[in-house]
Amino acid sequence: MHKEYTVTVYTEDRIGITNRITVIFTRRGINITSLTTAETEVPGVYKFVITVLSNRELLEKVVGQIERLIEIHRAFVHEEDEVVYQELALYKISTKALHNGDIEKIIRDNNARILTITPDYFVLEKTGHAQELIGMLQKLEPYGLIEYTKSGRVAIVKWSRRFHEHLKDLSLQEADNLKD
Repeated sequence: MHKEYTVTVYTEDRIGITNRITVIFTRRGINITSLTTAETEVPGVYKFVITVLSNRELLEKVVGQIERLIEIHRAFVHEEDEVVYQELALYKISTKALHNGDIEKIIRDNNARILTITPDYFVLEKTGHAQELIGMLQKLEPYGLIEYTKSGRVAIVKWSRRFHEHLKDLSLQEADNLKD
């Protein structure tokens, strides 16, 4: 049975690593629905947060293949209840909508905020889970929605403390090796 999983991959900063990771999913016929990457709290270590629809058994094989890449520190498969996550959406709407008091209620009720206002449009920002962001999109469409964009998932694993301490230790060891 296919369901949504979050895969986290901790890598060194290397050119082409994104391609090398995504090719492994492609070869197994797994579509990536979201991918974000950023440096972690450990300098030189990057974290990929990859969202996929798949089954656990197949994903475990994919993670095993990913971990065999030289640049990879570790990779993990997570169920939804093992991560705290958010996504970010931006909505560009015709400024004419501001003359309608209902739009202010939608903004407040959805904990969104206005980022910028121009004579032609304004931009709203909202964070949440994908269903919340799409729900707000549907509420805004009648008000002159011009453009919509959404980020991928940003996630923190609930149990990752020991692993992050290990990453910090590796960083300290590398710094010590450079001094010698």
